[in-house]
Amino acid sequence: MSRATEDSSRAVGQPPAEAEEAARERIAALIDRAEERHITGPWTLFYKEILRFATIAGQTIVSPVVTTMLYFLVFGYSLGDRLETIQGVVYVDFLVPGLVMLALISNAYINSAFSLFIAKIHGTIVDLLVTPLSYTQFLFSYVAAAVARAMLIGLIIWGVALMMGSQAWHNVPLALTFMVLTAMTFGFIGVVIAIIGEDFDHINLLPNFLITPLTFLGGVFYSIEMLPGPWDTVSLFNPILYMVNGVRYGMVGVTDVPVSHGLILLVAMNLFFGGVALWLLKTGRKLRE
Repeated sequence: MSRATEDSSRAVGQPPAEAEEAARERIAALIDRAEERHITGPWTLFYKEILRFATIAGQTIVSPVVTTMLYFLVFGYSLGDRLETIQGVVYVDFLVPGLVMLALISNAYINSAFSLFIAKIHGTIVDLLVTPLSYTQFLFSYVAAAVARAMLIGLIIWGVALMMGSQAWHNVPLALTFMVLTAMTFGFIGVVIAIIGEDFDHINLLPNFLITPLTFLGGVFYSIEMLPGPWDTVSLFNPILYMVNGVRYGMVGVTDVPVSHGLILLVAMNLFFGGVALWLLKTGRKLRE
């Protein structure tokens, strides 16, 4: 006799109050097991993604940090002697937020895009999609891992800059808010590109021909006030400009554009690309074919 049948048989001979209490206990046990799966599943996938990039930390963490610090040394100290200050901020300090965002954006995108795309071409993505994980949990796990990697690299670069004498701590909570929202945005974009991409050239296309140029033209190394017309106006249509300047205001207290515009833009981009990624997962396009 099955456990459910035994419970039912036992409940038949019980008084109504006791039978109701027994039923409540069984329902509570089922809810507890469901809640455990609800937490354990996405946490396991997230942990798997963390282990994936942590096992090759030399490539995924150390390399981008070293590369960014070379930018800091070359541009900060070579141009710093000529520019001295921008908007009243020492050029080396002015440079730190841009370099942090440069590394954060590229690593958030790379982590989610390449991880999911490799799982797709190897066919292991199907094994994940048939698990009890919901599409929202699946998406959250990949994007959370991308945010974790990007934030780790961004914070290391920020910390090294502070140890080298930078004074970039004007509004730390605001800077962290922009960093997390930006990492989420490019984590979602990475998932979208991984799903619709058909080969590694498609995955590399976006960072090589769009993200990197827009980042370099987004005020990483300069203020748009230094640009001649009409390029200062054209720069206002670059979304990365608002991300960089949001972090810059949080770190050194100066910005070329309103901070509120950057927050609104980031929230809108997260909602849009998160919605597109979730829709693509639900439809199964390019994943189950």
